[in-house]
Order: sequence, then C-alpha cells, then structure tokens
Amino acid sequence: QVQLTESGGRSVQAGTSLRLSCAGSGQFFTDYNVAWFRQAPGKEREFLAAINWAGDYEHYETSVKGRFFISRANAEKTAYLQMNSLSPEDTAVYYCAADDNWGRILAALPRTWGRGTQVTVSS
Repeated sequence: QVQLTESGGRSVQAGTSLRLSCAGSGQFFTDYNVAWFRQAPGKEREFLAAINWAGDYEHYETSVKGRFFISRANAEKTAYLQMNSLSPEDTAVYYCAADDNWGRILAALPRTWGRGTQVTVSS
C-alpha cells in the first residue's frame, strides 16, 4: 500500500503561485489515482483535482479549473498541485489522497490520505 506525504505549503502573498508536492512511498505508486483536497477552518473538506494513474486524464472542481493544475511524475513517485493567482480564500490545509479505484476518487472517498500541508495566503 502506498503512503503519502505532502510538502510545499507555506505563507504567501495574494496573487502569487505555489506548487505542492505529494510524495508516495512504498510499492506500486503507479497503481494509484491521486487527488488533492483542502479544508479551511470551519469548513468541510473540498475536492480540488484528480489525476489518473497514467497521468493522461485530469478532473477538476469547477471553482479552481484554469487556476489549479494537477500533474504527476511516476518515475519519481510524486504528484503535484500547481496553484496560481492565490487569494486569502485559498487558505487551508491541503491534502493529497490516493486510490486504485477512480470511482472512489470522484466520490471523494479515497482510502489513502496524507497528513496535509498548510497554505496561508495573506492580502
């Protein structure tokens, strides 16, 4: 089973860009579809983007489409979330998650989660 570790979160100014990384350890990272979620204080967890195991199909939440971009480098067992034009509303803990079942990814029910990385955007 894969284990996930997010990194790259930090405090930034509004309008800037940030790239988060999700490193997979263990075997068979390429068996897993990967998704990014976030949870802001006092709010429910929100799906952002997902990428299939091969890296040739992506799916985005409408609110971030065109501003956030998901990718993966299977040889490095790493997935990424590129975030552009950040605003204070993007402040949240960002999580990556994985599942070998694409349906569970789309249903926001992946079975493997990282511990999250904090992104804080100030105006």
